[in-house]
Amino acid sequence: MIERWSRDQVLALAPDASSQKAAQGVAAPGKWSLRGAMDTVLYGECKGSGAKPYLACVDLTEPAYRCSCPSRKFPCKHALGLLLMWSADEVPASETAPQWVTEWMEGRAERAAKSAARIEAARARATTEAAAETPDQTAEVPDSPATSGTPTSDGPTSGGTGSGGVAPGGTASGGTAGAGARSQVGTPGEAASGGDTWTGAASDEGMPDGAVPSRTGSGGVAPAGTGSGGAVSGGAGSSKAAVSAGAGAESVRHGRVASGLAEVERWLADQVRQGLAGAAEHDWDGLAKRLIDAQAPGVAGIVSRLSRVRAEDDWPGRLLEEYALINLLAVAYRRRAELPRPLAQTVLIRAGFPIPREEVLAGVAIRDHWDVLGRRDEEQDRLTARRVWLRGRRTGRAALILSFAPQGQPLDASLVTGTTIDADLTYYPGAAPLRALVATRHGIVSSTGPRTGPLTGHGVAGSAGRETVPPTGGGTASLTGHGAAASVGRGTASFAGGSSTPSAAAGAGVLKVPPGVSAEEALDEVARVLAEDPWTEAWPLVLAGVVPERDSIGGLPLHPRARDPWRLIAVSGGRPLTVAVEWSPQGLRPLTTWDDEGTAVIL
Repeated sequence: MIERWSRDQVLALAPDASSQKAAQGVAAPGKWSLRGAMDTVLYGECKGSGAKPYLACVDLTEPAYRCSCPSRKFPCKHALGLLLMWSADEVPASETAPQWVTEWMEGRAERAAKSAARIEAARARATTEAAAETPDQTAEVPDSPATSGTPTSDGPTSGGTGSGGVAPGGTASGGTAGAGARSQVGTPGEAASGGDTWTGAASDEGMPDGAVPSRTGSGGVAPAGTGSGGAVSGGAGSSKAAVSAGAGAESVRHGRVASGLAEVERWLADQVRQGLAGAAEHDWDGLAKRLIDAQAPGVAGIVSRLSRVRAEDDWPGRLLEEYALINLLAVAYRRRAELPRPLAQTVLIRAGFPIPREEVLAGVAIRDHWDVLGRRDEEQDRLTARRVWLRGRRTGRAALILSFAPQGQPLDASLVTGTTIDADLTYYPGAAPLRALVATRHGIVSSTGPRTGPLTGHGVAGSAGRETVPPTGGGTASLTGHGAAASVGRGTASFAGGSSTPSAAAGAGVLKVPPGVSAEEALDEVARVLAEDPWTEAWPLVLAGVVPERDSIGGLPLHPRARDPWRLIAVSGGRPLTVAVEWSPQGLRPLTTWDDEGTAVIL
């Protein structure tokens, strides 16, 4: 049986406050005519307003939900109520389940098997295509994102919410381009496979600071492999004619983007010459619209947020910072042919060049035990963005799982804060991998105790060692610093060291509290991130042995909107503790802490 979640963890799954209240109303054994718990499944029949009871079922490994009620919320109050009773040990164990439960689970297993087969087939095609390319062809046509997403050993990789994150201490540079994906909306149907569902135009432009990596544009980029920086979205199996046609279309787009960013450089020069006080909101709105017309939605997103920066108390310094970063991006785009390939990819991502989700899933998968550190939802206009932060126990890699949905529609709730999952993640390509998709889930890892491990050597930038993977997705990956070796086959890395694979260690479990770092080590990690990607807007950290105060944690300042964290201070009681935070240039946002018994407390 999977370890019971706390009440906080269950209520955090609710789509809104009204669902939390309604769930507590049905979380009473007397309202359920049937309840049962198997190893990874909860089920029950709840009395409703009709003659027949509502049939509710929860697969704890995702989690995934099913209920026969007509509610459009996800998960509904019945599924949440069942989880609340389970967390309170009020659901009896059962050896067998009703037929409707087994049929649902069998259907889920069948769909998961088909999805895994499609991913493996895509990886095989990408590997075959990469092996078949000659050097001359590679020089003429930029690599597809499906093959370029493979990590390389070009140096320490780091990044931010936009272009992806750092594999601490110089991990592989092929990973997520954590871009805010346009034409992307997270839906409950994606919970089973993990990741985002591409269901329509859902722009992330103009999201509040830290809400989504809006500096990035379309969620990905086709690599810049030529002097002109031409980006191609030809995935595995693309014909030469299709790739050539795609390259021609991208050349036209590059011309438009270059023209738009040249205008941005002139506009910024005028702004600095005339003085910051003369900036007006209509100027920014007009420039953002022109950048959209120039097919540079990533830069347009940054410009559209400047009006909110102008409203802050310290707006002169903040506005000048934003102007500098926009100018840096425009110059980097103009000179992208001179940049290292991974950095050129990041620049294109920031400008707003897209990459299909399927190509990301076809890339190299990193298997690890991933701690779900916390999540944060932000609303802007008619869109809600959810960012979920993960950290690998063995690799020390950070990951961002990003999903979107129109306001009022359910978001992906498949990752439970405070749990540890055994999963394969594939990263978006770029110089600084952070944003990722959950390609395959192998289950939730059990916990062994409340205490955390050493403060260093796990998840610390520079201590996790260096990871190298051949560009074709085959060969051997080595993890130094942990005494571990990793073999990569068909694009999936299986880590060894202490146990043969993460799944082999799952039986023994992991410590409840994730390993953390000191405040000084956290600052070193952020410095490396910013060195790789100066446009970084957010980064997950786990601080250990720190004492929270009203305006700081371990001496690091809190974000102005996160000050006076009374719940965190209450859990601490003046004593050092471990806390997961989201770093941003404006300060830290607390996400989760752990009490003396190792129970996750969501902040």
